[in-house]
Amino acid sequence: MEHQIAADVEHQIAALAARQYGHVTRAQLLELGLGPRAVAYRVEVGKLHIAHQGVYGVGHLPRQAIARAAAAVLACGPGAALSHGSAASLWGLTRHWEFPLEVTAPAERRRPGITTHRSRTLLRADIRNHLGVRTTSPARTVLDIAPRLTDRALTRTVNDARHRGRLHVNAITELMDRCPTHPGAKRLRAVIEAPAGPTRSEFEDAFVALARRHRLPTPQVNVHLNGYEIDALFPRGRLIVELDGWEFHSDRSAFEDDRERDATMLARGYETVRITWERLQDDPEREAARLRRILDARR
Repeated sequence: MEHQIAADVEHQIAALAARQYGHVTRAQLLELGLGPRAVAYRVEVGKLHIAHQGVYGVGHLPRQAIARAAAAVLACGPGAALSHGSAASLWGLTRHWEFPLEVTAPAERRRPGITTHRSRTLLRADIRNHLGVRTTSPARTVLDIAPRLTDRALTRTVNDARHRGRLHVNAITELMDRCPTHPGAKRLRAVIEAPAGPTRSEFEDAFVALARRHRLPTPQVNVHLNGYEIDALFPRGRLIVELDGWEFHSDRSAFEDDRERDATMLARGYETVRITWERLQDDPEREAARLRRILDARR
C-alpha cells in the first residue's frame, strides 16, 4: 500500500513537471503530501534540483531559455508573469533571450537571478498563457519595453508585431488610455498613430522618416493599386515610390516584372520612382529634393 502511495506521488510530481517545463514548486510538493524532510531528501539524492527559492527541476535542471522562463515565473508566486524583454523574447518580438530574466508581480518579489518588477496597473486582461508560460500580452510587453528602445527599434518592433498579427491597434490604444502615465505610453502612441500606417522593413521606416524630416506629404505604405502592392504612394501627386533592395530585384524575372508594373501604372496615370537603400542613406537630401520637384510638377 505504501509503495502504491509513493508511486502515485511520483506520478503526480512527474505530471506537474511535464506541464511546467520540468519544474515543480515547494508549495505544490507540500500539497501532494510531502513534508519538508521529504523535499530536502529528494534534493539531497538528486531527484530535485534547486532552480530558485521554492522551485525545483525534477530529475535535472532544465537549461533551455523557455524552461528557465517558466521557472522564473513560478519563483515569483501567484499573479506573476514573464515581462519586459523576456516576454518580448517569448513572443518572438526580439531574436535573442537575455539574462537575467524579467518578471512582473503584483507584490514585491526579490529573487536572486531574476529581475523583478512591481506593477499596480497589470490587470488580468494584460496576461496571456503563451507556449505554456504565463506572460504579459504583446501590447503590454511592447509598452513595457518602449522606454528602452531607440525610435527606430521601437517602430520596427511595433510594425513587425502588427504585420504578424501579434499586436492590434485597439488593444494597444486601450492599454495606453488605461496607463497614460506609463513611461512608454507617449512614445508608443506616436508610433501607433503614425499616419503612414505600419511598415514592413527598416527601409520603409527610413523612407517614412525621410518624408517627415523633409516635410514631404505623408506617403501611404503597402497599399494595393491596380492589382499590385505598392511600397509607398503619394496619392495627390499620383506618384509611386518603390524601395528597391538588391536581394528582391537581382534576377531577370524581377527586372522584367518591375518594368511591366511601371508601364501598367504609367498607363493609368501613376508615375513610378525607384529608390535604393544606398541612395537613401548616402544622400537623403538629394532624394528628398528630387521627390519634391516631381510632386510639385505633377500637381
